[in-house]
Amino acid sequence: VLTVTVLARSEEFYSGVLGMPVCARFAEQGMKMTFFSLGNHHDLAIAEVSGEGDAGGDQAVGLHHVAFCIGTALDELVEAKAHLEAAGITPAPVDHEVTKSLYFDDPDGNTVELYVDASDVWRKEPQRVAQVKALQL
Repeated sequence: VLTVTVLARSEEFYSGVLGMPVCARFAEQGMKMTFFSLGNHHDLAIAEVSGEGDAGGDQAVGLHHVAFCIGTALDELVEAKAHLEAAGITPAPVDHEVTKSLYFDDPDGNTVELYVDASDVWRKEPQRVAQVKALQL
């Protein structure tokens, strides 16, 4: 996820200039995002931040988080959660419908997402990429 100051301008750049097809848009809970696909459920997401993007934390422009696919089964995510907890890390589980995810910070404060591909519903309904729900593991 890249954070940007003007969503429409960045959407035009990634879609219009670079030719990345838009697969979903999300505008809820005070957040606006656009998702792009090059054949996966999404290959890039951009999220608009308020102001000039020079504030710290979630309102800064740049890389929001990196994501790594660790499998396709929920058991693999449960195992990863146990491994992280054994290392003293408390991950935040999130259900994105097309993926089930764990979010946590690395030692330098960079946010990391580990996920399993849980559904291919996005192939028929691309908008389903833009889902955020609580996940109980």
